[in-house]
Amino acid sequence: MGFWKKCKGWSLGVLVGAAFLGLGAVQGQLEVIWRKAVMICLECVGIG
Repeated sequence: MGFWKKCKGWSLGVLVGAAFLGLGAVQGQLEVIWRKAVMICLECVGIG
């Protein structure tokens, strides 16, 4: 755990990542990614 205390910029990186996730969700990209993930899973199982 000492590693995270030494790194000063990790909290900024987490905030920027969360902001980009929120921005993508607001733009409707969450549905697109979910649909692609479901189709990949169905193809791997052989249902689709």
